[in-house]
Amino acid sequence: MADATVRPEVPGQPTAPATATKSPGALKSLAASTTGQLFEWYEWTAYAVFAPFIAAAMFNNDNPVSALLATLAVFAVGFLMRPLGGIVFGRIADVKGRKHVLIVTMLMMAAASLLIGLLPTYGTIGVFASALLLLCRMVQGFAHGGESATAYSYVAEIAPPHRRGMWGSLVFVAIMGGTVIAYGIGGGITELLSESAVGSWGWRVPFLLGAVFALFVLYLRSGMEESEVFDTAEAADSAAAGGAATGSTAAATGSTAAATGAGTDAGSAVVTTFSRGRLARAIALVVTMVSGITVAHYTWSSYASTFAITQRDMDSGSAFWMIFASQLIALCTLPLWGLLSDHIGRRPVIFIFAVGTIVTTPFLMGMIDDRPWTLFVASLIAMTLVAAAGSILSSFMSEAFPTKMRTAGIGFAYSLSVAVFGGSAPYLNAQFIQWDLYWLISAYIIVLCVCTIIATAIMKETRGDNLHTVGRG
Repeated sequence: MADATVRPEVPGQPTAPATATKSPGALKSLAASTTGQLFEWYEWTAYAVFAPFIAAAMFNNDNPVSALLATLAVFAVGFLMRPLGGIVFGRIADVKGRKHVLIVTMLMMAAASLLIGLLPTYGTIGVFASALLLLCRMVQGFAHGGESATAYSYVAEIAPPHRRGMWGSLVFVAIMGGTVIAYGIGGGITELLSESAVGSWGWRVPFLLGAVFALFVLYLRSGMEESEVFDTAEAADSAAAGGAATGSTAAATGSTAAATGAGTDAGSAVVTTFSRGRLARAIALVVTMVSGITVAHYTWSSYASTFAITQRDMDSGSAFWMIFASQLIALCTLPLWGLLSDHIGRRPVIFIFAVGTIVTTPFLMGMIDDRPWTLFVASLIAMTLVAAAGSILSSFMSEAFPTKMRTAGIGFAYSLSVAVFGGSAPYLNAQFIQWDLYWLISAYIIVLCVCTIIATAIMKETRGDNLHTVGRG
């Protein structure tokens, strides 16, 4: 099998020069894509914020079937449906286009969010409530895996090459922004309502609000442009298939000549795929590179407050707002990190995150006590470092795969790494504490950050690379 499938560039579908600017349509598409990501992560985090109230309403630990479904609701979604969604929707996005998938995944998430907000409780319909909630969460997880991968690819493809890092950082702005909004709404609801009211109906409000917000996102996405990078690869594949179908060498030569006449040379011909060996290598490197980033992200965004409350006797309300504030500030640094990567490269920014996290993690975990400011300072430093790496995931991962393999490759590699290393982090941390091995929390993060450094060192620098020719050479 050829190492890379190279198509002569199609007349009328030129590659963008490195200093190209983007049209207002691209800016609108960027807004539509990132707003959708914000909704997805808002809804995803809202479930985590209200998980105790949802569990009380929808599950019954005295019923073995319901208890089993409660366990599956956690593990099936995190460890199965997201990677599966990334693979399936990634493949669809590489065949039918990015816009198509971004609309379908938003419809699925909106429908599931609405159903969760309206589901009868266990007290009303028994174990069927548990089963229906599990089904909704599986749909969400499946859609979420496809949405994330496609958004990473899409934003990188519509960005000006010399600002791809900064544009791509907005995907992680949406991720952290959705998390912050969910925590903010969660805090507001728990402040305004009594605990019984939250348990009775208050937990439904975020999901119903999310369903309404999704209608606005769908309106925005209906006007999105398809990625020019995808259209160019599609046209190149179609031209090559047409030439092969005629079986005419002259036709193929004429097609190549026409492409050359349009200003394309052999060095800028479109690369649409590459060999399975190179694909497997790229996936393995991305999985490893993301491992340290995702474990640090989940530890500080999802587990640090729990650690402060349960192990350091910090007031739960104070811990909640300290995480909220630190994430809000870290979020503001994302575009700056992305812009920095457009100047110094992707790899140096990853190294800043990994080395900084290795050095600071033991001290940051150790400084947390029952005083809220200790959690704020620790999580702010940690999440600012996470923001450095998160800001360039869209650009760095997209620059690792050719166009017709890009979304499926990212979908599998990113979702797998997040599920295995990120999604498991809160549970492993809780287990480490149960074993009275607190130091393993920091050790686990450090080991995976070393893996991130090794993978990044192997990966080539890709700042400003032409996405049409990824895989050449």
